[in-house]
Amino acid sequence: MGVRKDLPVLGSLGELGALVQRHSDLYVRWSRGPKTDLSRVSSKDDLTGVRMPGLSANPLGVEPWWEDRPVELWVARRLYDYCHLPREKGRDIRPWVLRGREEGRGPDNEPLVAEVEPVAWVDERVIEEARSEVHRQAGRWGPLRRNDER
Repeated sequence: MGVRKDLPVLGSLGELGALVQRHSDLYVRWSRGPKTDLSRVSSKDDLTGVRMPGLSANPLGVEPWWEDRPVELWVARRLYDYCHLPREKGRDIRPWVLRGREEGRGPDNEPLVAEVEPVAWVDERVIEEARSEVHRQAGRWGPLRRNDER
């Protein structure tokens, strides 16, 4: 892990996977980072503008049904699902790993995390590695944001 602005930087899916294997209570958040987020530990619903009681994040803990499959593929899926956010919300949106307490659920059923403890940044190389891993899989799959084709 490298270090950037007081937080370690995860440089590979292997590093992120090893972290998740050691700590099952981690989340990934795509934002401008802890410095911005921790000034007001609250996310806003994009549709309604309603403030929510915690930061919108996605759990990284591996589910039991995943069994003995590679944890690197698990975390690749978790990252890939939201890799569209920098394109949509700005180039300064990046993933970072955190710990915290679930305070509720957001409108997309995502955990809202309070009492946030920043853990690490996720380097862009990890996102590229996640994309490659996803594309190597046999099934069809894409990031959650899909263009409306009307």
